[in-house]
Amino acid sequence: MAGPASDRSADRIILGLPSKGRLRDACFEWFAERGVTVEGTGAEREYAGRVVGVEGVDLALLSAGEIPKELAAGRIHLGVTGEDMVRERIPDADAAVRLLAAMGFGFADLVIAVPDAWADVETMADLDAVAGRLRADLGRPLRIATKYHLLVRRFLRAQGVADCLLVDSQGATEGAVRQGAAEAIADITTSGATLTDNRLRPLVDGLILKSQAHLCLSNRAALGPARAARLDALGEALGLGPLASARVPQ
Repeated sequence: MAGPASDRSADRIILGLPSKGRLRDACFEWFAERGVTVEGTGAEREYAGRVVGVEGVDLALLSAGEIPKELAAGRIHLGVTGEDMVRERIPDADAAVRLLAAMGFGFADLVIAVPDAWADVETMADLDAVAGRLRADLGRPLRIATKYHLLVRRFLRAQGVADCLLVDSQGATEGAVRQGAAEAIADITTSGATLTDNRLRPLVDGLILKSQAHLCLSNRAALGPARAARLDALGEALGLGPLASARVPQ
């Protein structure tokens, strides 16, 4: 990131897009279909680019995981990332960020999955019963491996499942059960093939979040009259209407 929005020209806005891979390419295509060209410089390790079609918009190419943080901090005005990233990495997501548009790619479901061998465990209530038996028999909680601690903790609380320990997984979460690090997992899945390969299956009511890529608007980025005009112009170009007034008041 080149610097906070306040360090830029006072009349420009910053759009943050994923810096690499299929998600970046899909973003470029989405904008192009709406008459706004976004492109990188072509230089390796160069995390900047340009926006053609709307004046006064700077492009910052970031990792998908950085974009929620930059939106919440107000260092970029708009950004594209998955809803799962927004809701996991920003505790007060609805106050910090407005989800403007679902983009039709980057689909992923965040689910709780258990071993296929647990034939009688199909629902969250069944999982709660297993947790109770583990506590009674072994004196410890049921372990769930995940990268999504905030979302999973909130879901478990809402489902009334209390006696669980979230085990941090920064590698291949699906392998945690086979390795003996956890009894269940909570992770994103697209086709379900990786879960099947690891002899896991989602609980029938274990869907935590259906996620896809969203164009997001920061409610916290500095926005004077000139920037508001730029933001509205970009929103109109994308067919979303004026955006400055769409921000949630802070």
